[in-house]
Amino acid sequence: MAAEIVNPRSDSDAGTEQETGEPLDSFDPAFALHRGGKMAVQATVPVRDKDDLSLAYTPGVAKVCSAIAEQPDLVHDYTWKSSVVAVVTDGTAVLGLGDIGPEASLPVMEGKAILFKQFGGVDAVPIALDCTDADEIVETVVRLAPSFGGVNLEDISAPRCFEIERKLQERLDIPIFHDDQHGTAVVTLAALRNAARLSGRTLGELRAVISGAGAAGVAIAKMLVEAGIGDVAVADRKGVVSADRDDLTPVKRELASFTNKAGLSGSLESALAGADVFIGVSGGTVPEPAVASMAKGAFVFAMANPNPEVHPEVAHKHAAVVATGRSDFPNQINNVLAFPGIFAGALQVRASRITEGMKLAAAEALASVVGDDLAADYVIPSPFDERVAPAVTAAVAAAARAEGVARR
Repeated sequence: MAAEIVNPRSDSDAGTEQETGEPLDSFDPAFALHRGGKMAVQATVPVRDKDDLSLAYTPGVAKVCSAIAEQPDLVHDYTWKSSVVAVVTDGTAVLGLGDIGPEASLPVMEGKAILFKQFGGVDAVPIALDCTDADEIVETVVRLAPSFGGVNLEDISAPRCFEIERKLQERLDIPIFHDDQHGTAVVTLAALRNAARLSGRTLGELRAVISGAGAAGVAIAKMLVEAGIGDVAVADRKGVVSADRDDLTPVKRELASFTNKAGLSGSLESALAGADVFIGVSGGTVPEPAVASMAKGAFVFAMANPNPEVHPEVAHKHAAVVATGRSDFPNQINNVLAFPGIFAGALQVRASRITEGMKLAAAEALASVVGDDLAADYVIPSPFDERVAPAVTAAVAAAARAEGVARR
């Protein structure tokens, strides 16, 4: 299968129309690009004559099927399974649009699939599920799993996303990866490693504050702790997640158990006083006085899209390094830097799962791409840097072998 951008058709008598009767293509190039979808299935073998047909289909295909029935592992060698990922969503947390349903999520899932192909050489199939119950999603994916080498969970709302990922990891022996969590965390850690290097500090010397205790915020906190951050506190709408709060969900209770060594409580703004790092994955706006109260030489990673929690113009007044989730500012924290290479590496060695070590290796490899070009406006490479995917792929594959989860 190949994911391709489909040339928009020019016919104007199809598609959704506004009150004027004109197709939306006439008003917005995004609709023109999306007409007919952004991807297609493409054969990798020719079917030009009866001899080709007899090999690609019957009777030749029967020999391959029988061999796989006798030796199931041959499926990885004689089908696409070892190089294809299912991109699965229920449409409940799509971009910044929220719960818009499975059909409306498809343009995003198609986009994700073509990014897998473009940046990692990995084929991917968008699957939008018409159910939101965690157990139903798990059962559905388990039944689909024989067709795929891995599963990328996408745009599933918290806290169900944590349960779904955990249960799938328990039941399947293929890589399961919730990109909203781990992809964000990998790229954030890579950028933070380089920001620290630029300032002559180590991660262990930094105190970070994360705004947002959803999927991304929890995963970033876990990865920063795993990587050796000095301290990290996470704030939700009610303030810092701390063990003395009696309103915490199970996920947040666990979060409180390994974060906030300083025992902070109260608001996000109060936690920022003297902090070295701000990481925003929640939206909203952080008041400038709170940013100004951070330590000298602070880092501000305001990653909400399209409106960062701290506008770069404000952040630059008080911070040494500024990153956002937007492509029109330097230092874009973009998941596409991580997930294609992570899956390419995992599939390359037929990993049974994606471990913490593999994610840490991905972050280190991504950070290393910047090399001696490190600067305040360049702590993370561009998604179009051709060195990124190979570096991440190789690091992830090596880590999988080192951790004993590789099967080839």
